[in-house]
Formats: sequence, structure tokens, C-alpha cells
Amino acid sequence: MARYAPVPLPSGEPELIAGQVRAWITAPPLSDLVAASGGELPSGATEKLLAWLDDFSAAHWDFRRAGNVERDQVRPPAFNPEIIATVREAATALGLADGRPPRHRRYDHVLILGGLGRACLQRVAHTAALFRSGVTAPEVAALGSFRPLSEAERAEPGLSGATHEVDAMEVAVRASFGFTAGPLVDREDGPIGHDSWAIRTFRGDPAVYVLAAPSSEPERRRAHTPDTYAFWARRFPVRPGHRVLVVTSPIYVPFQHCDAIRMLGLPLGCEIETVGFDPGRAVPPQPATATGPDRYLQEIRSAILSMQRLLAATGDG
Repeated sequence: MARYAPVPLPSGEPELIAGQVRAWITAPPLSDLVAASGGELPSGATEKLLAWLDDFSAAHWDFRRAGNVERDQVRPPAFNPEIIATVREAATALGLADGRPPRHRRYDHVLILGGLGRACLQRVAHTAALFRSGVTAPEVAALGSFRPLSEAERAEPGLSGATHEVDAMEVAVRASFGFTAGPLVDREDGPIGHDSWAIRTFRGDPAVYVLAAPSSEPERRRAHTPDTYAFWARRFPVRPGHRVLVVTSPIYVPFQHCDAIRMLGLPLGCEIETVGFDPGRAVPPQPATATGPDRYLQEIRSAILSMQRLLAATGDG
């Protein structure tokens, strides 16, 4: 029997978000993780709890801070078996560890989030499998950027000719959706930089668009997930009540779901649902390190930060 009951993520209804965020951050799985790391969740208003969790998780769960590295470049610390068990059970209850099927059969838009090369392949393959299982939508958008791929990413089967994240998404779309003809390409002229963008269109049923989004702060960094949401929303018609299905890796579901509510659900009035693939059935397979305790703790921190921004966006933070 599982130690914890599942903890729902915020639904996106503006009047419920504050209570739903508080329920997630004060749930027993998160409180136990804090205790296992030597802390005790204080009492207080939700925004103060989020600020405390921000500081605490930065000190104890931010394994990327040394060297500002990508997720796959983190050297994991050693954990004792008891903490490993607590982390895995808590991550499952908090929505980071399993692949849940979509609630509906029909959506107005499906968004596939970019990431490391292997993740691009996995997420697109899972989306194509959802369509084969009966999920429908008139269009799919694979959201990426012009982040250069690392040597390890280019070593993934099929990605040897890819140079950027958006190329990995295109390779995945061609392979999983069966496109043989090249896409129609719309892009900004000039050398590639953090402010570059592109849209590659594959005509079919569904139509699939591969987007490289520009950064909202090109002088400082490359595009991140909220930037890709914003770029897509500027280019495609999203109306109140539209159902938007977001597909990602399960470990990123909480933080990318909250970002989608903040960037799309609240300003546009659309319904957001976020799903991840089944880690045990991922194609290509998941490496063992992808679900280590350090990865779960890192992305629980990411969820805390996203909920902090989401609460602020509602005006309750």
C-alpha cells in the first residue's frame, strides 16, 4: 500500500489556485521530504511558505547550482536507502513519477515540450502513440528553441545531424508522425542567437508545427519553457474554453503544468491538462539516472518556484 495519497496539481480555475497551491505545498509528502532534509515546514500564509520553501530547496535540493549545468550534467550525491524510498514515494504522490492518460479524447491544441535530445524523441513518440490510441486534435505544436545540442545529445540514435533542440524535435516529428516531405519554413533571417525564432510546418492530419522560440531576455539567456508557451500563443489562435494538452516527461509535469496555467490558462482562458509518458515504456528508454532521487528533489524545487510565480500571477501572492 502506498504511503501517500496522490496530491492534485492546481486545476487552473483562478479562484481555486491559491487553495490548491497551499494544499500541494503542505501535503504530507512534501512535509516529509523537508523533514528528511533536516527542516520543518513553518506555519504562515501561503506566499510566506513558498518563500521559505524556495530558500530551503535552494540550500538542500538545487543540485544544478554548481556550474549552472544542464540537468543531465549534474553529478548526483549519495543518499541513504531510507531517504531514497521517501523521495520516490513522495515524488509519485506529488505527480512526478508516472504516466497518466489524458482525461479527454478531443483537444483543440496539443503542445509537446522540448528538452534534452532524448526527451524530445520520447515526448514526440508518446504524443504520436496518444493519437494512435484515439486522442484527436486539429494541430500539434512541438515547442523548442535554438539551444545547441551537446555532444552527448548528438550521439543519440538519429540525432547525429541535429545541431539544436529544434532540430531534435523535427527529427522526432518526422519519425513518430511519419512525415516524408520537408516542412514549410518561416524564420527570422540572420545568424542564430537567443533572439532567433523559426516555425517549421508539416501539413497533415493533424498538422504539426515545430517551433523554435526566442528568449524574452536574449541578452541574458536562451529561451525557457514560459518563452515557448508565449511564442506559441502569439502565433496560434487560442480561445477561452479551448482544451490544451501539454505533453512532457513525468518528472517535469508539476512545474511545466503550473507555468502553462500562468502563461496560457490565466491570460487566455483555456483549459490546461499536462501529462507525461510512462517511464517504463519510454522510447527510447529512460536512463536510470533520469529518475534518481536528486532529479526528483530538483524538480520538486522547480515546482515550488513555478507555484510561487503562479500564485503571484493570480494576485493572491
